[in-house]
Amino acid sequence: MIKKINLFFLLLLLTNPAISICQSVGSNVAITPRMRVIVDNDFSGDPDGLFQLAHLLMSPSVDIRAIIGSHLKVGDGFDPSKTQADNAAKKAREVLQIMNSTSNIPVFAGSNTAMANDSTPAKNEAVNFIIQEALRTDTKLPLYVVCGAGLTEIASAVLTNPQIAGKLTLIWIGGPEYSGLALPPPGYSNPEYNLNIDISAARVIFNQSTIALWQVPRNVYRQCLLSYSQLLVKVKPRGKVGAYLSGTLETLMTRIQRFINIGETYILGDSPLVLLTALQSSFEPDPSSSDYVIRQAPLINRAGSYEHNHQGRSIRVYTHMDTNLMFNDFFAKLELLNP
Repeated sequence: MIKKINLFFLLLLLTNPAISICQSVGSNVAITPRMRVIVDNDFSGDPDGLFQLAHLLMSPSVDIRAIIGSHLKVGDGFDPSKTQADNAAKKAREVLQIMNSTSNIPVFAGSNTAMANDSTPAKNEAVNFIIQEALRTDTKLPLYVVCGAGLTEIASAVLTNPQIAGKLTLIWIGGPEYSGLALPPPGYSNPEYNLNIDISAARVIFNQSTIALWQVPRNVYRQCLLSYSQLLVKVKPRGKVGAYLSGTLETLMTRIQRFINIGETYILGDSPLVLLTALQSSFEPDPSSSDYVIRQAPLINRAGSYEHNHQGRSIRVYTHMDTNLMFNDFFAKLELLNP
């Protein structure tokens, strides 16, 4: 029955000139939001978060309800300050300004420190906003909280009000490889970088909560390779936004190159947050071009490692990202924004 309805709709589009699907993101005639998104990322850290934010801001199918600047690990080389979340929020506002955003999206600074333990939530405006948005009854648009770094704010929100667990989907970039699915890379860090930002928060999400979770672990976010030549040809020439984004990455590449030869690619590991939300399929909406398996959520121990949990809830663990769709959409939207 669904297939027949879909076919009828397609025939109607083809035969009726008064009905059309707008292909131009710039004109945005027919593409309207079909989901709500709260963006949480360490924008003062790795610049991949800035690329992800700009891409999501150019995506008309999402209603960005708020942007949260989150902290890094203490003493992180990207931002060794004690005001990492505040700095991240400033970076997010900088992106909004460069993109001439007029949407009045609220920007919050999350906690500047990790949770003290897995039972004491952080208290701040970002946590309150997540709870408030999750408990809304005036909209049927699904809510996604997308996290490209640590999990401090969403874990704190779930601890503060457990009711919200059934009212949103959490998409998280982070966590090590799963046994049987992938091997870690040479010289890998343990714990994995994003999990290590706040292990207590990860323990809340994995060990205690019932929240719907889509996880993009390290072996998968490492698939998101942008070549330097693509940066120069597809991003840098595209107006203020392209110049800003390429500048952040080139500055970092120059800085890193003094210590290690990083070659000619860079991992934009936070971009799946756009792929898995804005770029879901048209009918039966889902990230249908990317692959995942269903796993029992493992326990995360105090050292930040997985342990088997025979009572763990089912979660999505992504195994492959459609980077072709993800990057080509990003390049196209930049071109539409800056022809």
